[in-house]
Amino acid sequence: MSTKISGKLTLFLIALAFFGPVAIAVYMYYSGQEVDLGANKGALLEPIVNLDDALPESGLSEVAPGKWRLVYTNEATCDETCRDALYTVRQSRKMLGREMDRVERIFLHGDSAPDTLFINQEHAGLITFQDGDLSQLLDNKRPEALPAGGFYLVDPLGNLVLYFEPGMNPKDMVSDIKRLLRISQIG
Repeated sequence: MSTKISGKLTLFLIALAFFGPVAIAVYMYYSGQEVDLGANKGALLEPIVNLDDALPESGLSEVAPGKWRLVYTNEATCDETCRDALYTVRQSRKMLGREMDRVERIFLHGDSAPDTLFINQEHAGLITFQDGDLSQLLDNKRPEALPAGGFYLVDPLGNLVLYFEPGMNPKDMVSDIKRLLRISQIG
């Protein structure tokens, strides 16, 4: 008799282990509860926009093909705020460690070209170019609630993925980027 009860109890526990999470998920979905996983420090840019499709004439598709791209835009002269942002981009990439080769840094500047001596000395390997249409598209996709002057993450397929607001701790940026690189099958 105890074997029969033990078998039924085992079957019930197996069914509970399978159907329990499903029941909780269905309840949360239909009750309208939102789940905050607290994972992303950056803002997920939805709907996802493929920059290569949106701006096929942009030079971004030829820049670092097959790699993740961390893009900083600045239409004005590169002042101290701009230089600090470039430093943040550089340090964030370095903090990726052995994964840093999967990410390229891009500085999208305005009409005034950046100081090439400064770029070569302080930010070797930084890709710089001008594209007003791309700058405008990126700014339009930035969440309105977040300040301008941040950083955009573009995946190897050209999809605009995340926006990191200015002044964000590089450790938080790196946390998000590392998570994406770990689960990504591309780039």
